[in-house]
Amino acid sequence: MKYNNYTEAVFIDRPNRFIANVEINGKSERVHVKNTGRCKEILIPGVNVILEKSDNPNRKTRYDLIAAYKDNFGLINIDSQAPNKVAKEWLDRQDYEYIKPEYTYGRSRIDFYMEKNGEKYLMEVKGCTLEIEGTGYFPDAPTERGVKHLRELAAAVSNGYHCIIAFVIQMEGISEVKPYMITDPEFGKALQEAKDKGVEEVFIKCKVGKDTLNAE
Repeated sequence: MKYNNYTEAVFIDRPNRFIANVEINGKSERVHVKNTGRCKEILIPGVNVILEKSDNPNRKTRYDLIAAYKDNFGLINIDSQAPNKVAKEWLDRQDYEYIKPEYTYGRSRIDFYMEKNGEKYLMEVKGCTLEIEGTGYFPDAPTERGVKHLRELAAAVSNGYHCIIAFVIQMEGISEVKPYMITDPEFGKALQEAKDKGVEEVFIKCKVGKDTLNAE
């Protein structure tokens, strides 16, 4: 995936999870943050960030904050809408005969439904932005929705579906994602239970650019 119009800036602070203040060419600008997670290990005052300029002239904020440079690591894409787009591009390169995004199953809306050789597949996508000592972790904030989806996938296996939990790694140099038990032990428990019941775990590694995020 590619962003159309990017700008570099310096992060100042984040008054709430939706809004950040940045400095662009010496001037302060309020921008929208495209990630409601904490990102506290990334969004530190003074770090360089990447913004995408909106093409909607009626918006209150002109820019979206989409990525940031983490000290002693590199560029991390934090756009929470990006993982599904990357996953769709990745799925298109696999040999599925049919792919449907946003598929309603049970009480959840699962990210993707696929078909291949008469078999049915369900895939839920999670974006990983948290890095600790060279390992990726998810989530960086409690996610009841994530736990619910894992349980739906585990139940779907018994109904004949091939189920996948896919972690899109929004940074380079990371090859796997572990549950962050400190933040959300319930997600870690649900993930292990889902895997025990046959849910497949997939790690989608990415190439990260200032205006791109692409599956390897």
